Amino acid sequence: MLASGRFEFRPLVESDLPSFVEAVLESTATVGKWMPWAHPNYTTADAASWFAHCEAEWERGSSYEFGIFDAGSNTLVGGCGLNQFNPVNGFCNLGYWVRQSWQRQGAALAAVQALSQFAFAEFKLGRVEIVVAQHNTPSLSLAERSGAVRECLARNRLKVHGCFTDAYVFSLVPSRL
Repeated sequence: MLASGRFEFRPLVESDLPSFVEAVLESTATVGKWMPWAHPNYTTADAASWFAHCEAEWERGSSYEFGIFDAGSNTLVGGCGLNQFNPVNGFCNLGYWVRQSWQRQGAALAAVQALSQFAFAEFKLGRVEIVVAQHNTPSLSLAERSGAVRECLARNRLKVHGCFTDAYVFSLVPSRL
């Protein structure tokens, strides 16, 4: 388990399924705008499949996904993870999402802080990237507040709802934390 401020981060387990589905369904208008998996027909079977995928990827060492929990109430407030590892060049991607009722309360910022520190300490990476769709204003603001450096606008860097979109690439490096 990782912690930062009032939030804790741990792998998702079967008992988290109902609250995970609830968080996704609550957030289709905000999270779903940028992450197509967060749609109004999201089911417990979808969540169970995601949990199984996360566990298998963790065991392979190719992705480390966490639930974001309020430490005081143990409420599931979102998810975050490290993925797309590039072992040759020593970097990975850091992603996050926060359920609508918990947005703008520090959960994503805490996730960036905890996961980037974990990436540098545990995996000895030289770089963590945050890639944000050009018009995703809340996530752009969060990446900037986290201390990540905006490096470029990469053309067609992400696919959102099946369409290529430009995205900003931010980086965190150990000396910048």
